[in-house]
Amino acid sequence: MAAAGGGKTFANPRNAAAGSLRQLDPKITASRPLRFFAYAWGEMSAMPAETQMGMVETFANWGLPTNPRMTLCSTVEEALAFYHGLEMDRAGLGYDIDGVVYKVNSLALQNRLGFVSRSPRWAIAHKFAAEQAVTVLNGIDIQVGRTGALTPVAKLEPITVGGVVVSNATLHNEDYIKGIGGDGLPIRDGVDIRIGDTVVIQRAGDVIPQIVSVVLDKRPADSVPYEFPTLCPVCGSHAVREEDEAVRRCTGGLICAAQAVERIRHFVSRNAFDIEGLGEKQVQAFHEWGLIKEPADIFTLEARDAGQLQRLKNRDGFGETSARNLFAAINERRSIALNRFIFALGIRHVGETNAKRFARHFGTVEAFRDTALAARPPGPELLKGNDAWIEMIGIEGIGGVVAEAVVDFFDEPHNRDAFARLLEEVTPQPLEAARTDSPVAGKTVVFTGTLVRMTRDEAKAMAERLGAKVAGSVSKKTDLLVAGPGAGSKLKSAAENGVEVIDEDGWFTLVGAD
Repeated sequence: MAAAGGGKTFANPRNAAAGSLRQLDPKITASRPLRFFAYAWGEMSAMPAETQMGMVETFANWGLPTNPRMTLCSTVEEALAFYHGLEMDRAGLGYDIDGVVYKVNSLALQNRLGFVSRSPRWAIAHKFAAEQAVTVLNGIDIQVGRTGALTPVAKLEPITVGGVVVSNATLHNEDYIKGIGGDGLPIRDGVDIRIGDTVVIQRAGDVIPQIVSVVLDKRPADSVPYEFPTLCPVCGSHAVREEDEAVRRCTGGLICAAQAVERIRHFVSRNAFDIEGLGEKQVQAFHEWGLIKEPADIFTLEARDAGQLQRLKNRDGFGETSARNLFAAINERRSIALNRFIFALGIRHVGETNAKRFARHFGTVEAFRDTALAARPPGPELLKGNDAWIEMIGIEGIGGVVAEAVVDFFDEPHNRDAFARLLEEVTPQPLEAARTDSPVAGKTVVFTGTLVRMTRDEAKAMAERLGAKVAGSVSKKTDLLVAGPGAGSKLKSAAENGVEVIDEDGWFTLVGAD
């Protein structure tokens, strides 16, 4: 249709439909012959039928287009026969399909079966074999994701597969390139993938292109095995693999441009530095403007602005007042609890709980850093038997995976430099020692419902100062549930597990804070 009018030919129906519906000019959408088959529904005041097939028949009676090939099957054999028949007729259809979907016919049974996440338990897709094509692998690019994962992407000689021009394909990870599967067993008969190879590709599920095999007879005589980089191609930091993981990740979290925006968003998030006025949109904009490249830059914004070096005022959304308010919010966070500081660093596996464990054990940020550095003396390997390493894994709740992530973080010179620049701007404060003489010391407490006299975070901090352990869910190990208005499933779980329940006022009375 587009070619007949002198325009470009659409690559496939998916792109044509999506692009047409997103047009700002409705006349363009109306000019394109979009068609659909009705097979599902949204909110309805009353169901006109009790079965999936009955609903579709109702749609047809209402004048909606339905697919005449939809069939009601009584046995598995009938369903498979339908599948194979449609597979044979696939090429002659007036539209593209990649398989069939089997559905439970009874709507009552559908409701009973329910969903797993967004996937229904009452329906399953049966895909046709993917279409394949042969082309040449011209190169391998390494992309760095927002979490630091290095993902190899095959750069292919462009070729059409299933109506789509394919020039890139995922290579998953370095083991996949070597011919090793996720279970450690050979794939593609153990044949590796090399630049210059002639490869067979297919669109997995008719969507994502992937390389399925290598034509060894056409492999160039001078080809060499691909060496996966051990340095991040974006920032030059070390790229490491954790034990039992296939993914290699960049360790330059504080300075890697590929991770910068997500890292800074994490740094200023509510449970980290919680800087008012630096939300997701502002972080993205400040990074694009070149104002913030790493966390320390946040705290030099005002000085740079005053010195006319990089003006914030008069940029989009920032006038005199908004800039002044932002600077004030930043300055309020120059002193911060040690656990929030550690959490804000974005070290892999170090969430709020582990950050608090480290903060309570080491007491100062210098001790935390120095112990991590001492756990890996100069040399290529982590010396897991030295005193510093033993001290780290001896912290309750901290295992080898978490400890090694911390060691890797400080082992990277770029991170150490960014960390030092940050410490020139902020002062992490030791945690207040937890009490051991309070009525809730050593007990596991859960808060639920609406709290009036304090926020949920304030309640959690208060309980921990009093020596209690705060959990997010109720179990047999829970000692106390503090329930405010609107308490739901946790209140029910408390009753089932015989957990004591009090309200917010009862909590303040219990801990003597009235």
